[in-house]
Amino acid sequence: MSTLNFELTRRLLLFTILCHILLACTSRQGETPAVSFYYWKTVFRLSASEQKTLDDNHVRRLYVRYFDIALREGKPVQLSPVRFEGAPGTINIVPVIYIRNDVMLQSALATDSLAAKVITYIDQINKASAITCTEIQIDCDWTLASRDAYFAFLKQLKKTSNKTLSATLRLHQIKYFERTGIPSIDRGVLMYYNMGHIAADSSNSIYDREVAKKYLGSIKHYPVTLDVALPIFSWGVHIRNKTVIGLLNKTDAQSFTNDTHFEMKAAPYFEVKENVIKLGHYFQKGDRIKMESVSADDLEDMAEDLHEQIQKRPHEIIFYDLDDFNIKHYEQQKQFFQNISSTF
Repeated sequence: MSTLNFELTRRLLLFTILCHILLACTSRQGETPAVSFYYWKTVFRLSASEQKTLDDNHVRRLYVRYFDIALREGKPVQLSPVRFEGAPGTINIVPVIYIRNDVMLQSALATDSLAAKVITYIDQINKASAITCTEIQIDCDWTLASRDAYFAFLKQLKKTSNKTLSATLRLHQIKYFERTGIPSIDRGVLMYYNMGHIAADSSNSIYDREVAKKYLGSIKHYPVTLDVALPIFSWGVHIRNKTVIGLLNKTDAQSFTNDTHFEMKAAPYFEVKENVIKLGHYFQKGDRIKMESVSADDLEDMAEDLHEQIQKRPHEIIFYDLDDFNIKHYEQQKQFFQNISSTF
């Protein structure tokens, strides 16, 4: 190779590297993602602590579970609608509708009719509480068998509502999107939690960094704009004879630490020392409670890992979910959730 050709090749290589750097920087441009929360209760009433969390982290939007859609006698019906006891004030409300997958598995499902009913239900709640919304979010863990019906429902919902439409996405639906399909939505929300099976072993079904890494590389290839939902909840897994018999929601290790009926064995397990009723559950001597939670360090790891892999900076980071019990675990920093968001 001549000296001239070598120099041209070197300059071309440097130019290519510079272009890649500039493209990478451009893809990360934009404001720090906004902090938002899911609100997953049947009565909307903000406590003083919840309101303080919203104020401290400059939250402007809440994703409120409006109702579930489930099957009753083979027909889709509305269940557990939210009731607003307190005014949302200046907070923007996004209705979230949870639809059980078996609804979409009905062979005779009229997706057009279901979309119309969902919009009617949303409008009724909004009218009763003087709420105006510009977006609807659907939460449904669809499968290959229910995909076509679910996607048809989303298309009709978007057409009929004339609103921005978002939907939750699980990790496997993103990694295998060529097989699972891509819903017709304006943006998706990656649920970066519930990564494993609830089991009696020592694994954490809410978040496992090693499991998450198996999916991380595929996120950048997903052809829909993504925001991210991160977990701040915890629960206890009730185990008897090495078999899971129930979940204890809104529970943490502190709930059992000072109770003489329970003894901490090797973390994350408590063992029941004698028969007792606690938290509305009957515990038998020899039962075990496995605590599953997400620490502040875990959330920082999530944010750092996603920052490295997600192609375009998210517009929002949505934490699941706003509740006094959950947020008390992260009160060591006044703007903790905003700090996590700024990592992206």
